[in-house]
Amino acid sequence: MKNPIASRLLAICLLSAAATVSAAETNFFSIADGPFKPDWNSLTNYQTPEWFRDAKFGIWAHWGSQCQPEHGDWYARNMYLPGNGVYESHLREYGHPSTNGFKDVIHEWKAEHFDPDKLLKFYKDNGAKYFMALAVHCDNFDNWNSKFQPWNSVNLGPQKDLIGGWAKAARKNGLRFGVSVHNGGWTWRWYEPSQGADTNGPLAGVPYDGKLTKADGKDQWWDGLDPQQLYSQNHAIGAKPDRAYCENFYQRTKQLWDDYHPDMVYFDEMIVPMHYLNVDPAYGLNLYAHFYNSSIQWHGRNEAVITAKILEPMHRRAITYDIERGKAAGILPQPWQTDTCLGQWHYNADVFKRHQYLPAASVIRMLADIVSKNGNLMLSVPLQRDGQPDADEIKIVSEIGAWLKVNGEAIYATRPWKIYGEGPSTVASVEKGEFDGQSAVQKKPFTPEDIRFTQSKDGRTLYALALNVPTNEVQIKSLAGKRIAGVKLLGSEEKIKWRTETNALLIQPVTNWPSEIAVAWKITVAKKD
Repeated sequence: MKNPIASRLLAICLLSAAATVSAAETNFFSIADGPFKPDWNSLTNYQTPEWFRDAKFGIWAHWGSQCQPEHGDWYARNMYLPGNGVYESHLREYGHPSTNGFKDVIHEWKAEHFDPDKLLKFYKDNGAKYFMALAVHCDNFDNWNSKFQPWNSVNLGPQKDLIGGWAKAARKNGLRFGVSVHNGGWTWRWYEPSQGADTNGPLAGVPYDGKLTKADGKDQWWDGLDPQQLYSQNHAIGAKPDRAYCENFYQRTKQLWDDYHPDMVYFDEMIVPMHYLNVDPAYGLNLYAHFYNSSIQWHGRNEAVITAKILEPMHRRAITYDIERGKAAGILPQPWQTDTCLGQWHYNADVFKRHQYLPAASVIRMLADIVSKNGNLMLSVPLQRDGQPDADEIKIVSEIGAWLKVNGEAIYATRPWKIYGEGPSTVASVEKGEFDGQSAVQKKPFTPEDIRFTQSKDGRTLYALALNVPTNEVQIKSLAGKRIAGVKLLGSEEKIKWRTETNALLIQPVTNWPSEIAVAWKITVAKKD
């Protein structure tokens, strides 16, 4: 995931000239047999699987070696930037990055309370329908038994196959399983500060450990390992990725899919992996075709979901559009996803100490808005270094779950209605995303007049979700003139008093509302309009 300097880094990368690597010139690729070919014409035959369209809500463990210090996002980059607070904390807690770099943070990470079965049962009980695990972040450390990256969680740190554990627990608990991949286009440039050195002080000019090689490991704890396989920094600053780097990325990602059979792959990339470094798109296109064809072999039909960002309409017909920390302005023609987080992507203990997480009420209202626009919400719940959520996060997830137990009928397995909603929040709605802070959440408070609509797949039932609890008569103007056969408030046994007029469906408030956050009416339309 990206922090606030991501946009600047992306802009720099976009200025790069075309890479000299041409994967298409090699016979390197081997993909599963099937109808999908590694080109956009073929990939646009993709159809989003029903499981994803029905699921609506997933939870993500954006958890890896950068959670060991519990100092938040982009630790493995920021620790090499003097003047950054992470650099200062690293000096205090681990030592100087010329000797004690990120490789040594990995060495400290033990994930001692990793209990995927218990945690995924908790997520399932509280409404999640799919689960995403971070497989590899920009820090380039693989959280699985990687054949092509010796810097992995089986060999080092926890000495556990984390992805294997997540996958087994997801299937045991009846959750669809996904993996997120962040290293392709990012690691190459992202880690470049590890080649630097202090410009002043007692160690001025002494290179950071991003310049170390395998030979430097003699008699060290990492003896036999090559730091360059972790940092990928055997190149000039600003250089293009070489073929070895690109092929290693392809091999690792393909093995991840082949060995663990996830239902979903999240690429922290735009269009195809390494796109903004101007690498041959064949690497990404072959992965896409391989994933889809493999899924058909396993299931008899394509059950795979692949997400990427900043997609043009044509790309959205081939893979699933992801809007990071954002929202759509209206109903999108293809299913899509927002990914956002309760706090920072990597665990930050200060966020917990200050009780600064996104509250359950904001998540619930966000979910209703996203689902009304044909989207899903994947919510990251940051995990502590040991693999457990903290007390605030447990409370928030439980509150989300309690609301979904009452109102899930208006969320799960629904489809968009003719319009997504009405009320003040629909005025001048614009698409926000791609690192626009918490733009997936309404900036102004929602009112009871802010209604979001969903409908059953057969179109016979309409749901109207008020994003704040009414105190007065509710007027749903979008249902003016409709022939209504019945109105029920989900979670309530009270008889609902309602009437239709030429300008609205009017619903009287009940004595006891089933929620203090948002409520949903189940509306039966007498005649389909």
